[in-house]
Amino acid sequence: MTTLIHPTAVIYPGADLHPSVKVGPYAVIGEKVKIGAETEIGAHVILDGHTEIGSHNRIFPGAAIGLETQDLKYDGSMSQVKIGNNNRIREYVTINRATHAGEATLIGDNNLLMAYVHVAHNCVIGDQVIIANSVALAGHVEVESNAVIGGMLGVHQFVHIGCYAMVGGMSRVDRDVPPYMVVEGHPCRVRGLNKVGLRRSGIAEIGNGKVLRELKQAYRLLYRSQESFEIALAKLDQFTSEQTCHLRDFLHASQQPGRRGSLPGHRGGTADSPED
Repeated sequence: MTTLIHPTAVIYPGADLHPSVKVGPYAVIGEKVKIGAETEIGAHVILDGHTEIGSHNRIFPGAAIGLETQDLKYDGSMSQVKIGNNNRIREYVTINRATHAGEATLIGDNNLLMAYVHVAHNCVIGDQVIIANSVALAGHVEVESNAVIGGMLGVHQFVHIGCYAMVGGMSRVDRDVPPYMVVEGHPCRVRGLNKVGLRRSGIAEIGNGKVLRELKQAYRLLYRSQESFEIALAKLDQFTSEQTCHLRDFLHASQQPGRRGSLPGHRGGTADSPED
């Protein structure tokens, strides 16, 4: 281990590091931290609290993970940060542990968090999510897998961001972002279907294009027709693909008590709009 851990690093007794973990200069690792195989900890990284980090992660210089939440309700209880495998956590990212005892801030696998991203208490991030530079996620934000979040923006607490959504940079995200959509603006609005993301993921080719056709129809009903949102949402019951059903269920859940509601779009547009 002495060849993999820089002599200036501070590793507290009780920290559980796999023998293959690399630790850079002046990193500080607390006594309740657990790190899996082949993970690399960069210079000046701080890992604290009840923090579990999986295998093959790269954590770049200056990141601070597992420090206590900035939530004023925090009373010192044992809460956690849990991070999966194959993540890249870039320079000066901050990931806070959850607020209450037994709760955790969760990050899945194969994610890229670019420089200066802040992940607040009780956030949940899925797999293969990309979050660009200087994004701040407030407490209890949930990001489904394969979402892409552009740089220099803020996400309001308790907001949910759906899978394969694309959030444009410098937006103000104050309500739920529907899956498979492109959203952007200040305030944020649904601008179109994320056709590029659907093609890159292979979803557009499922069923000889049936899924893409259904999602286009659903988008037009929800955001381009003259129907009320409630009636348009009810009409999504006619579709059968897994993706369109997920969109419908996500939007229903967004209307429930305790949720922020979903972002509106620009309604009443023409069917041949480039946003379609």
